[in-house]
Amino acid sequence: MVNRSNKIKLKVKAITIAVLAVFIYLLMVFADYPKAVECYFSKGFYPVICYLLHPVLNIFPFSVGDILYIFTIGYLIYALFRFIKLLFKKEFMPATFLTCGMIIKVQAAILVFYLFWGMNYFRPSAGERLNLRDTNYTTANLKAVTTMLIDSANACRARLTPADLAQANNTIYQTAVQAVSKLSNDSVNFRTYHPGVKPSILTPLLNYIGTSGYFNPFTGEAQINYQMPVFNRPVVACHEMSHQMGYGPEDEADFTGFLAGIGSHDRLLRYSAYHLAVDEFMHALYYRDSLANKQLKPRVSGAVHQDFVTERVYWLSYQNKAEILTSIFYDRFLKVNNQPQGLGTYNRMVLLVMALYKEKVHG
Repeated sequence: MVNRSNKIKLKVKAITIAVLAVFIYLLMVFADYPKAVECYFSKGFYPVICYLLHPVLNIFPFSVGDILYIFTIGYLIYALFRFIKLLFKKEFMPATFLTCGMIIKVQAAILVFYLFWGMNYFRPSAGERLNLRDTNYTTANLKAVTTMLIDSANACRARLTPADLAQANNTIYQTAVQAVSKLSNDSVNFRTYHPGVKPSILTPLLNYIGTSGYFNPFTGEAQINYQMPVFNRPVVACHEMSHQMGYGPEDEADFTGFLAGIGSHDRLLRYSAYHLAVDEFMHALYYRDSLANKQLKPRVSGAVHQDFVTERVYWLSYQNKAEILTSIFYDRFLKVNNQPQGLGTYNRMVLLVMALYKEKVHG
């Protein structure tokens, strides 16, 4: 009787695994049609998820997503020890049930990930949606835009007061939400639904893995590392809320966060956006023409330069082997989700900004 019961349970689990595998396969087939993803998911199903999730989870002052991840990690550790214990006791049937149960949970998590947000990775690119597809530019144009961004960063930094640099995190979050909401109201391409950003409970861990913030696709929450340098926090908050808009790729979220930042009247947020852009463009210019990069370095004001030093020292103080391992994992994750350049995708923000500045350069 016991054996028959076990066979029935195994059969049910096998069927469940097969059914979930078929659903995942069908989703991946759907992902091959970007225009359909845009129409039926990004502009159809996903806004409904936002309307339902965001207002409810915004009630909580802490990150529900953080709690979910902590619980998940705890459960995985428990399941691993239990599996090893069952093997030592040679209780192979319970071990098989546990393994099947874990496969089903992983498959369910994959489905929730893509249905709640992840399909946004496969919509048409922001360049196509925003009509910023012309990403061809000369080194001279890159140098010209980099110069503009440096001048803007210098001017914004000079306007900052001690009070600006001592802004409380709650103020930074509120300002970022206002900037993202303004961008949403100004353009149909940046629609967002009840945006919000929260300090991550996992910030001490984020420091050690070199992460400034993250978006939780299961809860739709934007989390930020609340300990990093104050001038980094505002634009990172906008970046993470850009994911709430449905901008999946990191370069697109950087670009959207930059637009929200430079469109804000808050001095710290505007500087934060230009600070990010200067960093990205100076790196891009270095790889395109290291001499041009060297020529522009003196143009960066002393205060802006010191902020870059502060930022670098902060992250170096936490750098360890764990960051290397997590970077490899995240690089692979990005490549699987329609971002073939992996971590290099972050630097592709330059392409979108160059297309945006094209008229100014030629003018």
